[in-house]
Amino acid sequence: MQIPVIRGTIERRILVNYRVDPDVLGGLLPSPFRPKLARGFGIAGICLIRLKHVRPKFWPAALGVQSENAAHRIAVEWDDNGATREGVYIPRRDTNCRFNSLLGGRVFPGVHQHATFDVRETDHDFDFHIRSDDVKTAILVRGRQTGQLPAGSVFESIDEISEFLERGASGYSPGLNPAQLQGLELRCGAWQLQPLAVDEVRSSFFDDRSRFPAGSIEFDSALVMRRIEHEWHGLPKLPIEQAVCW
Repeated sequence: MQIPVIRGTIERRILVNYRVDPDVLGGLLPSPFRPKLARGFGIAGICLIRLKHVRPKFWPAALGVQSENAAHRIAVEWDDNGATREGVYIPRRDTNCRFNSLLGGRVFPGVHQHATFDVRETDHDFDFHIRSDDVKTAILVRGRQTGQLPAGSVFESIDEISEFLERGASGYSPGLNPAQLQGLELRCGAWQLQPLAVDEVRSSFFDDRSRFPAGSIEFDSALVMRRIEHEWHGLPKLPIEQAVCW
């Protein structure tokens, strides 16, 4: 079933990025994906997004849904009819919205697990504590807005990392059928990112040394975008051998 175009407002979206050994990252990806590289590193991370007024395109904003959501994501490339495509593979989605967790993977793409979000933020500071009901996702991110990328980032400028992330607008994640991935394309009315200084970051996924051995992954950077009108467009399902999720 083709979903209708979904419209809403990104009230806040934080993208926490890690640089990862591409061989390690490639071992976590289902075919046909391979890591998309930046100066020899794979790039993975966490998306923390608060959505407001989310509804089918032609519905009034007053009927929209609000939610806090987290996604673990990996920048990927794959071949499609002789062309190279770019996007992100999202092995896990978590949400505080029961509506999203009930309908995700059924009515709209991607299974969403329910989680508790403790969010404290201002325009300049943020503090996130997230724990899923199944206790498989635990995230802590704490920091503040700043004017520049960290000195150790693989990206040399805001423009460079912004372009890299914007090209990952097509996201594929596991649905209820383990032989298929379900996809969404994010289309934003504007694309403007500001760097964040992260004081502390933890993730039950990226801190798992059975997945990421010591020395294979490091924090790279974090950015925020705010108050962006956007649309979600459904993508054709992508057949795979087996989804990598948890």
